[in-house]
Amino acid sequence: MKKLIGAAILGQSGGPTSVINASAAGVFLEALEHEEITHVYGAKHGIKGILEEEFYDIGKEDLKELELLKTTPSSSIGSVRYKLKDITKDDSDYRRLLAVFKKYNIRYFFYNGGNDSMDTANKISKFFKEHDYECRVMGVPKTIDNDLYGTDHTPGYASAAKYVATTLMELYHDARVYDTPMCTIVEIMGRNAGWLTAAAQLAVLKGQGPDLIYLPEHVFDYDEFLDDVGTVLKENGKAIVAISEGLKDKDGKYIPEHFSDLSTDSFGHAQLGGAATILANEVAKKYDVKVRGIEFSLLQRSAQHLVSAVDVNEAFQAGKEAVKQALLGKTDYMIGFERVSNDPYKINYILIPLEKVANEEKKLPLEWIEPHGKGLKQPFIDYVLPLIQGDYKAPLEDGLPRFAKLKKVLAKK
Repeated sequence: MKKLIGAAILGQSGGPTSVINASAAGVFLEALEHEEITHVYGAKHGIKGILEEEFYDIGKEDLKELELLKTTPSSSIGSVRYKLKDITKDDSDYRRLLAVFKKYNIRYFFYNGGNDSMDTANKISKFFKEHDYECRVMGVPKTIDNDLYGTDHTPGYASAAKYVATTLMELYHDARVYDTPMCTIVEIMGRNAGWLTAAAQLAVLKGQGPDLIYLPEHVFDYDEFLDDVGTVLKENGKAIVAISEGLKDKDGKYIPEHFSDLSTDSFGHAQLGGAATILANEVAKKYDVKVRGIEFSLLQRSAQHLVSAVDVNEAFQAGKEAVKQALLGKTDYMIGFERVSNDPYKINYILIPLEKVANEEKKLPLEWIEPHGKGLKQPFIDYVLPLIQGDYKAPLEDGLPRFAKLKKVLAKK
């Protein structure tokens, strides 16, 4: 196989995670080691940055700061939610990308994201091939939703799950401090898949978790919910409920849709949030108790202080593996994880075709879920516990975390 000589670029897309920068570190540090890769770039706000010819020259960064990306949350180069134009109606985005890639001789393209990101990478690769431009395209997985096809789990999920479980354990104690009846409803991210909300079961495992857990894999019934809450309040005087933001009723509507129209992003996904407050108000109307609606919101995906060491290491290795496979001639794949064993925990890195990841969604197996509201079964515990092990905190400076400080020098041609 002949060597492909040219520059490499990494873009990131979609909601960030506490370990997405670890994947970036993996790509950058590995790419800088190989002579076939002439320059290493980081796209400013994903695909939009490439379209606008704005990307950072990673070769000008200090290696120490690139290493610190492993313990820096969110996306240091910037993420984006940008949907490429429909190529059957307007191919201008694709032609512009091809022009930029040719101008900078970019021959390696790494895109770090979820389903929509893999779809974007797949479409770009196909267009380049149709125009006889050789470029190896690799996807690097990312999403706290844990819903990507073909991979046992995704970078970002384990740390978010650890945050959810830990924070619910802390809330458990606060929500029981007074002698007055109280209902606390906690809203957790997850549009159509309940993987993250299911992590509440880890707090239950420790005897300090929610009384009820509601996942989007089951249809949500308001009357049943209120009855369940009433039963718990009658028995305990306190009720803690974990709900997914993506709960839908029998009419297929998200909870907030009954009270207002939901805005959508460029991919047509509804902007969720506010379900906990709505349900807390409904509980207050029916029962004479104090209520609190709590939304973890951005905290669950940016809490670097609670990351899993397993998650950081796998995210970093996924980035490195993407570069290694591209240099071996592979293209149009996403790096995935195949679980080999739980005890000891071990995975293999595998290649999953981009086109398969692009339009598939992996939901929580129904056989792992107890009757609605009652939590998760042992197979879920066995699945998730190995993923949340270990700490990988940022170094401290003046008692506060020292995150990466990139120079962000824009590339010039």
